[in-house]
Amino acid sequence: MFLQKLKEITTLIFDVDGVLTNGDIIASDSGEFLRTFNIKDGYALQLAVKRGYLICIISGGKGLAMQRRFEGLGIAEVFLGVSDKVEVFSSLLTKYNLTASEVLYMGDDIPDLKVMQLAGLPTCPSDAVPEIKAISEYVSPYPGGKTAVRDIVEKVLKVQQKWFDENPSAADSGK
Repeated sequence: MFLQKLKEITTLIFDVDGVLTNGDIIASDSGEFLRTFNIKDGYALQLAVKRGYLICIISGGKGLAMQRRFEGLGIAEVFLGVSDKVEVFSSLLTKYNLTASEVLYMGDDIPDLKVMQLAGLPTCPSDAVPEIKAISEYVSPYPGGKTAVRDIVEKVLKVQQKWFDENPSAADSGK
């Protein structure tokens, strides 16, 4: 059943803190909140964009550095500072004429719970909270910020035979 669902995915939506990052935030003296992102996750995301998948970010967190990171990977649908993830999710379904069965969502904590219950394929990193693990159809063996995103993107692309890139660029994941 899981493999069949992977074949139907056209859209992948990710939370940021705890999914694309390890959840740690560094507060600088200038008042900025700094996060680290994994290059392998970045490679997988930019490849999925190149392969025609709709990649979306929905996060309660915000910051110019986050926005620039996602723009550099070619992700057009980036929603930061979001308080109602269900509203954004619903608007994306309408805007792109999607059904829930086409959408994979990866989240890690309680703010993702309601939106994950609407997604066709709810997934999470290995270090997600128990409530999120309980509703996830796939729990990556990797924690957030440590290639959980790469893991699920690679699975989708491999099942759909779109993973291998004949001419990869070393610069693709570092943008």
